[in-house]
Amino acid sequence: MNSLQGKTLFITGASRGVGLAIAMRAALDGANIVVAAKTTEKHPTLLGTIYSAAEEIEKAGGSALPLPVDIRDETTVHNAVQQAVAKFGGIDILVNNASAISLTGTLATPMKRFDLMFAVNVRGTFLCSQACLPHLQAAAAAARNPHILMLAPPLNMRPRWFKDHVAYTIAKYGMSMCVLGMAEEFRAQGIAVNALWPRTLIATQALTMVPGMAGRVDGCRKPEILANAAHAILTRDARAATGNFYIDDEVLAEAGVTDLSRYEAKPGTTLIPDIFID
Repeated sequence: MNSLQGKTLFITGASRGVGLAIAMRAALDGANIVVAAKTTEKHPTLLGTIYSAAEEIEKAGGSALPLPVDIRDETTVHNAVQQAVAKFGGIDILVNNASAISLTGTLATPMKRFDLMFAVNVRGTFLCSQACLPHLQAAAAAARNPHILMLAPPLNMRPRWFKDHVAYTIAKYGMSMCVLGMAEEFRAQGIAVNALWPRTLIATQALTMVPGMAGRVDGCRKPEILANAAHAILTRDARAATGNFYIDDEVLAEAGVTDLSRYEAKPGTTLIPDIFID
C-alpha cells in the first residue's frame, strides 16, 4: 500500500503550513481532504484560508471540503465531522496538526495563553480524535486502514525540555500522551495512532510569528519533509504500525530517502535542531 487514493483525511489547521503540505501530498494521490481550520478571511500577515487551501488541493488532484472549525468548540467539531461524512461517506484518517505555541517561561506566560495552548493542543486533539473515532472504527471494519497522526514530539522527561517553556512543553506532551494511550486503546481494533515530529525547525509562516524566530528560517527545512514522512506513515499497515513517535528524516530513511538537501529552506545553511530532539 503506497497510495491514499480515495481515502478521506480530516486535517486540522490545514489552511497553511505543515497541515496544508500534508493535504497537498495526499491530494497528489487523489485523496479527499477536509480542511478544518479557523481562517476564512485573509490574515493581514499570514497567507492562506480554508478556501484558498481547498482550491490548491483540487488543482493538485484531490477533492476538498473547506470547513471553518475552531477545535476548541465541541459542537463545531462534531458538526464538521458529520459534514465530512455526509460529503465523502466516512473518515479514514485524522491528522491532528493544529497547535498553539508560546515559548515563554512560567512568569512570562499569561494564563490566557496557557489556556489557549491547553484548549487547542490537548483538549482539541482529544476532542477531534473522539469525534472521528466512530468513523475510524467503521473504516477499520471495512479494512480501509484507518490512522490518527498527531504532530507531537516524543516524550522526553529531561528537564532541559521543560525549563524554558514549561507550559508549552506540558501542552505538547499532552498530545503525545494521547498517542501513547489511544494507540493501546484501539490497537486491537486496527486503528493506528502515531506521532510525527521534525528533526529540525520547519519553515512556516507561523514560525516567523514566534518571538525570536523570525530570523531563523534559513536554518529550517521545508514543510514538505513532514508531508512526505506523513504520507509514508499513513500508507503503512495500521495493524502493524501504531504507538510510534516518528522523526521525519528517520521515516524517509526507512523509505530509502537519505538525500534531504531538497528540503532545505536555504541550501548549505547549518540546520537548526527542533526542540524536544536530543
